[in-house]
Amino acid sequence: AGLCDERRMIAAIHFPALSPEIFSIDIGPIQFALRWYALAYIAGIVIGWMLIARALRRPELWPMDKAPMSKEQLDDLLTWAIIGIILGGRLGYVLFYRPDYYVQNPGEILKIWEGGMAFHGGFLGVVVAAAIWARRNGVPMLQLADALALAAPAGLLLGRISNFINAELWGRPTDAPWGVIFPGEAAQFCPSVEGLCARHPSQLYEAGLEGLLLGGALIFLIFFRNWLKRPGASLGLFLAGYGAARMFVEIFRQADAQFIAAGNPRGVVFGPVDYGLSMGQLLSLPMLLLGLFFLVRAFRRPANPS
Repeated sequence: AGLCDERRMIAAIHFPALSPEIFSIDIGPIQFALRWYALAYIAGIVIGWMLIARALRRPELWPMDKAPMSKEQLDDLLTWAIIGIILGGRLGYVLFYRPDYYVQNPGEILKIWEGGMAFHGGFLGVVVAAAIWARRNGVPMLQLADALALAAPAGLLLGRISNFINAELWGRPTDAPWGVIFPGEAAQFCPSVEGLCARHPSQLYEAGLEGLLLGGALIFLIFFRNWLKRPGASLGLFLAGYGAARMFVEIFRQADAQFIAAGNPRGVVFGPVDYGLSMGQLLSLPMLLLGLFFLVRAFRRPANPS
């Protein structure tokens, strides 16, 4: 991405007047704030639950025309999934991205309402929770994984939009006309750029690729092309699609401050600084490869008949 300059600043987009808080209550000892970040998680989980419930109401979509679980089981699974998302997402962020900070400030680990969740950690948390739940309830693991793959993009879409509203995880400097001037000195002033600096709205890139595009493809293939008849196919598409999208968008994302201070502007954690992989890319590569494995495996076998 090219660096922005004063000649292109006219085309840049100033960050809209958005607050991370939807509303807050501060009456004496009562202090409460509803943030877009929290609402995104809640809404994403609800939408995902609705999509799975709709698929379960159509047994003809599934192998042998039989849904793998009941509506009551889905409600129970929701509780397990929420726990896996929260615990895994938070611990993943703490361990993968800011371990030094949280070692020095362990009391901050539980403050999830202030943001700081890692998708890869949340994904692993859901995998563990779903595996335990499936074993306890006798539900085929691959069919359950396909259902969860259908649900996940909604949360990714809303989560990335909330990252944009929070003006966090912004991208690298750019002179593209859709570059955004994010609030805050760290975002507005960049090395080698005079004046205010416009950046890639990389949060919206991820929302479009991981949320809209991937979610739309899964909805179409599951409800109109019978992909659930091939256990593991929808899971494979989600894993490969997310892995590829995340690795691509990492090209435009700004590295964390500690990497920039260390002379590592790409945030590389594996390989040469100029050509290696960032943490997001390193964690996404196994997802991409595993997704391709499940896709090939699913389509090498005949589809389960009706």
